[in-house]
Amino acid sequence: MADRETRPTTVWSRPERGARGPAPERSRPQIAAAALALADAEGLAAVSMRALAQRLGTGPASLYRYVGSRDELLDLMADAVAGELDLSGATGGDWLDDLVGLALQSRDAHVRHPWLADLNDRRGEVLGPHAIDYLDHALGILAPAPGTAGQKLEAIGLLGGLAVLFARREAAATPAGAPSTGDPAGRAAHLAAVAAEGRHPHLLAALTAAGAPPPADRDALFVRLLRRLLPAMLGQGEP
Repeated sequence: MADRETRPTTVWSRPERGARGPAPERSRPQIAAAALALADAEGLAAVSMRALAQRLGTGPASLYRYVGSRDELLDLMADAVAGELDLSGATGGDWLDDLVGLALQSRDAHVRHPWLADLNDRRGEVLGPHAIDYLDHALGILAPAPGTAGQKLEAIGLLGGLAVLFARREAAATPAGAPSTGDPAGRAAHLAAVAAEGRHPHLLAALTAAGAPPPADRDALFVRLLRRLLPAMLGQGEP
């Protein structure tokens, strides 16, 4: 029972190297970087201990000196992506501007690594050191904002969820290596024509009141939603 209670619960709970034995040839960050490159090139399903060992020019058994399982490797990968975010900016300015900037970084990270959302869906809440730094930084940004601690944590969760949603929409609209085939004007015209048939009066009224849609700009829509939703979640209303 005592062994079970003291067993490390994450890869970061265990020292990167033992007190005895030869010095390690690689580090966990190096292994995570190689795994990221493999996932970016071939998808998350391609990431296995054997495939990673081949990429690193070593045997699979040697990797288990650094990570105990593929699940631990996935944890390292997710945290390595969190480490790509720039948290060096000082907090204390306009909290909404700062948080929107952080959200844009998060969305861009998911665009660079389209497999990340699926990884996080499967692995659950496993926060590594970089992810904890991100959470603390976001809470620091929100320190002058209204709202309770619980509301602020929920707002940060919303920020992450919208980042994933917009990254997935961008990936679906423009697959890697393919030109964009979307036709926003054509889709808008089709919707207007359907509404004008008279069988959808609420849609027709909304489209009439809204007028012509603005040019498609995912960045602008992403920022606009955040600037509306985040203050509302914190009890401030629209800015």
